[in-house]
Amino acid sequence: MGITKVESYSKETLVLAEVFKALGHPARLAIVEYLMKKGKCICGDIVNELPLAQASISRHLQALKSAGILKGQISGTSVCYCLSDEHLYTIETLIHSIKLSIPKTCCDETV
Repeated sequence: MGITKVESYSKETLVLAEVFKALGHPARLAIVEYLMKKGKCICGDIVNELPLAQASISRHLQALKSAGILKGQISGTSVCYCLSDEHLYTIETLIHSIKLSIPKTCCDETV
């Protein structure tokens, strides 16, 4: 993470940063949306769905898997991917906390 002094942040914050970083690419969001619809698939299924080369899809799948967003299980010569709930509770908690902390009014409503 460069010069950001990662030891200054909680483990939960660092994990969330990695998850959101992984989700910050449109192709990765498209992969997640595809898996939400299909449940599970192999890389070739996604290659047929998205306008990207197989090598690009593989890199995106690896980034999502490294961030804990996907799980992969070897099936013969392929890897079958599905969504993981590893960080789901942490994400839900953060979003709920943000929602609760949104003020009813903000700085005289001039912003």
